[in-house]
Amino acid sequence: MRSSLLLIPTLAVLLHTAACQRNVAVTTPTDAPQTGLAGSVSTPAPTSANTIEPTPRPDAVFDATKRPKWLADRIQQHSNAEKQNPPIHIYSYQLDGATVYYESSPCCDQFTNLYAADGKLLCHPDGGLTGKGDGKCPDFVKNRTEERLVWQDPR
Repeated sequence: MRSSLLLIPTLAVLLHTAACQRNVAVTTPTDAPQTGLAGSVSTPAPTSANTIEPTPRPDAVFDATKRPKWLADRIQQHSNAEKQNPPIHIYSYQLDGATVYYESSPCCDQFTNLYAADGKLLCHPDGGLTGKGDGKCPDFVKNRTEERLVWQDPR
């Protein structure tokens, strides 16, 4: 026990000597800055645009060809409703040789909708508490092709 107590001061002297021989300088956060300044500004300047709320692209090209009446009615419902954040998007895809329409959800933990060309609700491919939808179309993301933006809320 006594020999280990004697070893500690000897080890400290050796480490101190080795550090001094290598010109190691130690500074602490309480040292005064060398230039007299505390450093550069860490807070960025405010931006003129709101960076929280997403803005739909004004130059978005919508695929308005062959919109079924039920889809035009659905788009009109979204246009008449209160603005959602994030904005609603509707895409068309080809899935197993058929046209389907994917409608995004307005916000958090809500199901998205996947409609057949005739307007029948097929499933909820994602969203919900788990983010995995209702499980009725698990291969939608993997098998969909020919994505086209049909509509997005311009507000």
